[in-house]
Amino acid sequence: MATMYTFKKEERLCNKRLIDKLFHNGSSFLCYPFKASWLFHSEPQLFPAQILFSVSKKRYKHAVDRNLIKRCMRESYRLHKQQCLYDLLVAADKTIVLSVGYIGKEIVPYSVIEKKMLKMLNQLGEQLTTANNIPVK
Repeated sequence: MATMYTFKKEERLCNKRLIDKLFHNGSSFLCYPFKASWLFHSEPQLFPAQILFSVSKKRYKHAVDRNLIKRCMRESYRLHKQQCLYDLLVAADKTIVLSVGYIGKEIVPYSVIEKKMLKMLNQLGEQLTTANNIPVK
């Protein structure tokens, strides 16, 4: 399968019922400056993962700051999702819903966000393999 460097609307997590289920029944872990929550999803989806990005309004009062952080998070996810997450999920024939919240105290440069996103995606991959006995390549 060709590498997809896109982030389509179908990959975004918008379903309120699913978001509620994710935060009540899902697993979560910290990978500073991110907090990730995930849950296996049984219904068929177009993409192996649906994701939600959030930045606290309490910590970042200005919308431009929140939007900047979310834009950087989306871009780094878009570039690394295929090799870190999608290949693993497609091989195991699983789908997940995922939430990534920014919990950092300051706005860091994109290079730092990208490096930490890669670390978080690898940590998520490890958790998925242990949670469902997905074979590691």
